[in-house]
Amino acid sequence: MLSLFDAASEPGSTDRAERAAQLRELIRHHDVLYYQHAQPEITDRAYDALLQELIDLETAHPELRTIDSPTQRVGGAPIADFVTVEHRTPMLSLANSYTRDEVLDFDRRVREGLGIDSVSYVCELKYDGVAMSLMYENGVLVMGATRGDGERGDDVTANVRTIRSIPLSLATSDIRNAVVRGEVYMLEKTFLEINQRAEEAGDKLYANPRNLTAGTLKQKDSAMAASRKLEFVAYYIETSDRTITTHADSITTLAEMGFVTGRAVQTCATIDEVLQFIDRWDSERDTLPFQIDGIVVKVNTIAHQRELGAVARSPRWAFAYKYEAQKARTTLLDITLQVGRTGVVTPVAELQPTLLAGSTISRATLHNEDFVQELGLCVGDTVVIEKGGDVIPKVSGVDTSARADDAQPWSMPHHCPCPRNAALHRPEGEANWYCDDGQCPWQLRRRLEHFASRDAMDIDGLGERAIDQFITAGLLTSIADIYTLAKRRDDILQLDRWAPKSVDRLLAGIEASKNQPYARVLFALGIRFVGEGVAKILARAFPSIDMLLAATHEQLTSVHEIGSAIAASVIEFAADPAARALVADLRAAGLQVEGQAPALLSNAFEGKTFVVTGELTSMSRNEAHSAIEARGGKAAGSVSKKTTYVVAGANAGSKLTKATELGVPVLDEDAFRSLLETS
Repeated sequence: MLSLFDAASEPGSTDRAERAAQLRELIRHHDVLYYQHAQPEITDRAYDALLQELIDLETAHPELRTIDSPTQRVGGAPIADFVTVEHRTPMLSLANSYTRDEVLDFDRRVREGLGIDSVSYVCELKYDGVAMSLMYENGVLVMGATRGDGERGDDVTANVRTIRSIPLSLATSDIRNAVVRGEVYMLEKTFLEINQRAEEAGDKLYANPRNLTAGTLKQKDSAMAASRKLEFVAYYIETSDRTITTHADSITTLAEMGFVTGRAVQTCATIDEVLQFIDRWDSERDTLPFQIDGIVVKVNTIAHQRELGAVARSPRWAFAYKYEAQKARTTLLDITLQVGRTGVVTPVAELQPTLLAGSTISRATLHNEDFVQELGLCVGDTVVIEKGGDVIPKVSGVDTSARADDAQPWSMPHHCPCPRNAALHRPEGEANWYCDDGQCPWQLRRRLEHFASRDAMDIDGLGERAIDQFITAGLLTSIADIYTLAKRRDDILQLDRWAPKSVDRLLAGIEASKNQPYARVLFALGIRFVGEGVAKILARAFPSIDMLLAATHEQLTSVHEIGSAIAASVIEFAADPAARALVADLRAAGLQVEGQAPALLSNAFEGKTFVVTGELTSMSRNEAHSAIEARGGKAAGSVSKKTTYVVAGANAGSKLTKATELGVPVLDEDAFRSLLETS
């Protein structure tokens, strides 16, 4: 066995090529021990010393560097762009099941399809990550590609090379050419550390490990990808170098090749054993250091898989059992108020910090006063929290069994919590309370955050922490002040955590925001009821902001999808001298306050409302919304009886359930794309 003694041998005892080969072998050996067996022989410091020695040797003598050298994991030159590549065989998506009856029905269909009485299955944890296809030629990794639309994906090889649990060269002597597929994911510990650093830097926090993983794989800076410590678990192999007859054998083969395989893989002789596996990990998933969102069940025999085949893009021989949203119990320490950019005042639960679905939750939304009263919350109660869509924490229940006898139900304060302490009011027929004080510092913070956000002006470097610093320092007193920050560069450099490079990044982001289209500017202004979709409709109907601000109630409501409440809000904004002054300042700063929104491709979807839910593979959700709107349709955020279609991608949740309950037609991604192509 290779030892640390070998690592410490002097380079002068062998020639440089032999030493480089020895270092590569040592590092691979320790990678296998660390990632496959969780039994490291040396410390991280000793490992880093080996890697640094190899880096130094290859830097001094580039002819020694090989394509599968461990030094390729540290990241290199920025990636110019991601190339789309075609998968050798399609990457299928799994159908979802949510109940025991659906599992039993799957087993019945499989047995009937094969004409046999019993079937062997393999169960695996469904890692909540990003599907990845790896191609090896002559034993060396030559490409890593995302799933994409199943037929084609993005070549992200440079970032894949940075993942230490992916072997750059195969450990087997007989298998040299193969396609290996699996899941790239992130440990919860890593995710929490990255979010902590983001919070300290004043940057926006990431929603969950899966989203951060997906974003990391599309980083153009592979060194940044390397710093985020992604992981990989393999579950599929396609090769002609060895005959593999069962899925269980393929998992064993992958381990021989040097891959990390699933934390829990079990062959089940009956469907009852499958159900037992599902139940076990439903209760034990909190013990895992990474997130799972269910269990994958596959017919074990490869010949049976081929006989069963696939329907559309889903195999008939496998499915994913999806778990319900995770819940946790904690103590309600207080109920505070949060003031939004439009003056909406929302109660927020301050909680005893608790870990839920990969993140520590200390605050959760309580929506409005009526919601709190329906739950009958008292400070000190034990509450149940869950993540809606595994992203946004919310309070979903309360346990009153241990409530103190003198506990008092919470009631809504009637003054703004900001230092100005302005009176709040609740319009008749609405659930929300409002603060109308235009000088409210909390509203200013929220307006600035909204204006600079990714979906609005997308100003890089202007996050919550930066905005708070600038307001405190008197550098920002309005949205228009953002475009005067270039003159305050020296003042910014005096603030904590600001260096010349970060200031330059901020100022470049501000300058770039001037190119955002008119519809984005309308959305960024934060006019009440004017979301992204409404802003596009208004931009299409009123090609300049001057035309919009001069529009009458009748002119506004004559536009399809613009109702009385939106019209009244736009008119109220137009009548506000401060709002008009802001528009004038933004125009003077060079922002786009006129210009026709993209022309309609057709009117095929006119009068139709779509709700897109789940994960689409061939387009982003924003791209799906744009495609709908380009055909005259409306992209809504919630399902109702008026919804024309629900477009359901992978991992669709409550919106799909509601569509089923209401009888709303559901389109899968293939059907949606076909509809777009014919519209």
